[in-house]
Amino acid sequence: MSKKLRIGILGTGNIAKQFAAGVQRGYRCSLAAVGSRSAASATSFARQFGIGATHGSYDALLKDKAVDAIYISGPNSTHHEWTLKALRAGKHVLCEKPFALDAGQAEEMFDVAHAAGRVVMEAFMYLCHPQTAAVVDAIHRGQIGKLKLIRTAFCYCTNKIEGNIRFDRKLGGGALMDIGCYCVSLSRLLTGEEPAAIHAETLLHKTGVDELTTVSMRFPGGVQASFTCGMLTHADNTAHLSGDRGWIEVPWPWKPTPDKSGFTITQSIAPRQDQKSPAKPTAPSIPPRQTVNVPVEGDLFGIEADEFATAVLDAKPTKVPRAFTMGNMQVLDEIRRQIGLRFE
Repeated sequence: MSKKLRIGILGTGNIAKQFAAGVQRGYRCSLAAVGSRSAASATSFARQFGIGATHGSYDALLKDKAVDAIYISGPNSTHHEWTLKALRAGKHVLCEKPFALDAGQAEEMFDVAHAAGRVVMEAFMYLCHPQTAAVVDAIHRGQIGKLKLIRTAFCYCTNKIEGNIRFDRKLGGGALMDIGCYCVSLSRLLTGEEPAAIHAETLLHKTGVDELTTVSMRFPGGVQASFTCGMLTHADNTAHLSGDRGWIEVPWPWKPTPDKSGFTITQSIAPRQDQKSPAKPTAPSIPPRQTVNVPVEGDLFGIEADEFATAVLDAKPTKVPRAFTMGNMQVLDEIRRQIGLRFE
């Protein structure tokens, strides 16, 4: 059996549970330990996922010699501090998105990783998924002609605000950092460019974070992209990619599952909205649609963990490279500047 990357999970929240469940269905990683500020929480988490070693502090987890790499799942405000500590403890790091609070923090994290000879990667799980690669390939092969327009949304409507880290400015909360970062990254991935112009509008919550943000971006090659992210509103959470010969609809761009992986390509003009004979109206004709199924074995987070393990164990480039993460952080910095979102 090939060597597995022994991962220690720092934090026991919801995203850590999703990650741990994914690793259990992966191939190249094992869950070696879990650390929490609460020994009881670490013990409960370990029992749920069959993890042998528990630690009642983050520092103790970093000292565990049976751990090769740390998965950092805490609030956004903790990513910089604990990534640096883990790297300096000799561990590789897979850090949840957004990688840091700003580009300056992110640059330091990569610099320390380079100096320590360790791998660090931003945990954008959907970027590791075969569906995303298939969409990129369809664009590059000209399936919809020249890409012109990108429209995405990522929203949810939560009933839990009190005590929710996403509504805490000191913890780096807000819709943009939580989920808008996905939309920014997909637009940059599909264009292969950094935006030449950005315009953002927001609705700030009384807690000081953005509860609803809408952004438009113009890219040097001519593509225009827009997205909406929100924590107190519903949306379809899809991606629509329009070209001069058709369009692509991705119903599950952010968290595809094995039974919902795929997209549709429409290579024709859109249904006509005007009728030649108002006296005898007919329904608009639907142009031909091609359904592209993307067979996937494994869990979304397990695929991400295996990609990270490949980078560490086989000395391969990371799926989410430094330049990509830095570009995303710089766009987020500019959007936050425009909407007046500052972390304290």
